[in-house]
Amino acid sequence: MNLEAVLKSRAEESCELCHSTDELRVYGVPPEESTAPENNILVCTKCDAQLQKKEQLDAAHWKILSETMWSEIPAVQVVAWRMLNRLQHESWAADNLDILYLSEEDLAWAKKTGDHENDGFVQFHVDSLGAQLAEGDTVVLTKTLDVKGSTIKATLGTVVKNIHLVHDNTEQIEGKVEGQTIVILTKYLRKNNA
Repeated sequence: MNLEAVLKSRAEESCELCHSTDELRVYGVPPEESTAPENNILVCTKCDAQLQKKEQLDAAHWKILSETMWSEIPAVQVVAWRMLNRLQHESWAADNLDILYLSEEDLAWAKKTGDHENDGFVQFHVDSLGAQLAEGDTVVLTKTLDVKGSTIKATLGTVVKNIHLVHDNTEQIEGKVEGQTIVILTKYLRKNNA
């Protein structure tokens, strides 16, 4: 039996975090990179996107952790602990965090990623119109830009393909203009949806 089938059987065909039955997938609980069922859980697309910080946390969605944190599966407990920490500004999450018990080994696993030290707010790279940007997107300049230290002039309407997100600054991306990699402020571009 493959991993997904094992997890579906264990989870009774529902998300192990919120009980949703929509579009289930396997989530490997970091930093463990293993196909062993005990290091993976079955999650829905909404939980997966928020776990991986691809969308903002929806606190109301996670209130179900009050029930699911009591799972006998250590991987579920670890993820519940991490999410409760990310949501600890919510009184219900702080209360649940106070009563959730993890073994020393599972608590060490939960702390390994450092994710519990971050708040629930996720910053994204967005263009001048507020559309979320992703690695590899194509963008169009909305303003003519002088490129510092170069004779290149990035003109209004220039298409920049296969952008790279600057991970420590959500207001910047990197892209090639006239064969040279430059840093561009996101407020001067828009996502090309063509």
